[in-house]
Amino acid sequence: MNCRCLAIALVLAVQMAGSSPVAAEPAPGIATAHPYAAHVADAARRFGIPQDWIWAVMRIESNGERRAVSSAGAMGLMQIMPATWANLRARYRLGSDPFDPRDNIMAGAAYLREMHDRYGNAAAMLAAYNAGPGRYEQYLSRGRPLPRETRAYLTKLTAVTGNSGYATLAAAPPPDPLAWRRARLFPARADGIPATEDAVTDEASDSSPTAPPGAVEPPANGLFVSLSGQ
Repeated sequence: MNCRCLAIALVLAVQMAGSSPVAAEPAPGIATAHPYAAHVADAARRFGIPQDWIWAVMRIESNGERRAVSSAGAMGLMQIMPATWANLRARYRLGSDPFDPRDNIMAGAAYLREMHDRYGNAAAMLAAYNAGPGRYEQYLSRGRPLPRETRAYLTKLTAVTGNSGYATLAAAPPPDPLAWRRARLFPARADGIPATEDAVTDEASDSSPTAPPGAVEPPANGLFVSLSGQ
């Protein structure tokens, strides 16, 4: 009987040991104990973006230095430019201190969401965040290369863009082969009056052009002067 009880006790002990949870280390990248964790979670929830995006951008932009200021003047954890900060602060009712961790993270998350909504993918979002939307749109419309810093930035942020980085950006459009059709045919005259209409377009105008002051109009009876006697 004693042997049987001992055997049962051993079996129960083994089962209990196997089923008890092991105290797991926090998974890499899950910063639940980080001083900014609550701010990141709130910002991600408010603007509907992954927390990982915010952590990744913060790490590359400032390395977690709340008082960081770049040579261009970008401020705080998410490196927001002063004019962008002023705009975001007013629209999202943020505080007056751009270095406040909560408000800076909120501003950065808001800006990431706006850039994603505007351009439609994570790589374009990050390029516009880093270089500015105006500079990114020059890349799209004119094929102007992005700054080297921005290309390196995208390569570092593969956690957000996937492993494709810079290659996932929308391709810049090729040069327009019909651009010559919209160019001026003749240069402007010395008096500043165009020699022809402003441009040649594929669309017809629904109003007749008005001759500029001083322009020579053809005779009412035709383009050619009649010969005498005819």
